[in-house]
Amino acid sequence: MITHSSATGSLVIHSARIVDGGDIVEDGWVRIEDGVVTGRGTGSEWTAADEVVDAVALAGPGALLTPGFVDIHGHGGAGAAFDDGVEAIRTGREMHRAHGTTRAVISLVTAPLESLARSVALIADLTETDADILGSHLEGPFLDPGHHGAHEPSLLRHPTSADVALLLDAGRGTVRQITIAPELPGGLDAIRQIVAAGSAAAVGHTDADATMAVAAFEAGASILTHAFNAMPGIHHRAPGPVLAAAADHRVVLEAIADNVHLDPHVVKLVFDSAPARVALITDAMAAAGSADGHYDLGAVRVTVENGVARADDTGSIAGSTLTQDVALQRAVQAGVALPEAVRALTQTPARAIGRDASLGSLTTGMLGDAVLLDADLRVARVWSGPRLLV
Repeated sequence: MITHSSATGSLVIHSARIVDGGDIVEDGWVRIEDGVVTGRGTGSEWTAADEVVDAVALAGPGALLTPGFVDIHGHGGAGAAFDDGVEAIRTGREMHRAHGTTRAVISLVTAPLESLARSVALIADLTETDADILGSHLEGPFLDPGHHGAHEPSLLRHPTSADVALLLDAGRGTVRQITIAPELPGGLDAIRQIVAAGSAAAVGHTDADATMAVAAFEAGASILTHAFNAMPGIHHRAPGPVLAAAADHRVVLEAIADNVHLDPHVVKLVFDSAPARVALITDAMAAAGSADGHYDLGAVRVTVENGVARADDTGSIAGSTLTQDVALQRAVQAGVALPEAVRALTQTPARAIGRDASLGSLTTGMLGDAVLLDADLRVARVWSGPRLLV
């Protein structure tokens, strides 16, 4: 049974294969005190604690201990859409925590500008009360109409300095990323404005060719929103934004490893092309952890059949029903080495939003977010540390 708890008092987890930082350490232990990692080693050289967890006894032979998963792009779960307010966010987050996602950025789909500003302000408030919420991600409204996906085309707009400032100011420093089509009028200036404010600018929902993508990265964009999806693909005479991102060591490529958005061979290709620069995201919508049926994704009606979400009006893929533990399983099945798949759920996404000094690793001084998995990569238990100060 999956359980989740805050790491208070002293805790030792031992006899685990620790997967962290691109390595696997056999027969490892981690000590967490009041939610912060204070020690780590191998064998039996650990001292008594308020709670002692034998990883093998709890999760079976081959038990794995990883840092807590960090999702920098997700829209909901357990029947709740993050656009619908505080209780919806908490409902979705409770489900995703049980699947190992100890911290998450709350993604918002395109909506009227004033509505987005209110949602961003609400999420800023939540970062002060809910330890697992890292801030907001605006996936719109500054997107290419030709690659709108499950975003309502009538609500898309070109970025202006005033509009970007309105959204950033509403977040009070908690807007973690904004997805933008850089080829839009004002797009490159908006990227510079976003980065200057301390947020990450992400290239996505775009018609950008490789040259425009490079210009965006030179302007400061540092994330590629769900690589391959809602953008030109790779052609032998038109490499597009994916290869431009893979060639730039400053850029993190988001990938949705659900075998719907990306074929397993393409998942492996992304990892091979951008070592240590892949962030496995869910892009999950309300149906994640819930049943097939009809849902709303912002202003777009969505039908989920056999776990695949598509917009009713266009048939476009409309987010996923993925959880990060399943993303880990799918990536490994695709041929990605386990340490690299774990890095893509932990260290890399934390770095993409500037939070790798506290999250994404089980080394001394880091927050005590940890996930215990069995040998089949199923979550057995989840721990999380205290609130991360923004």
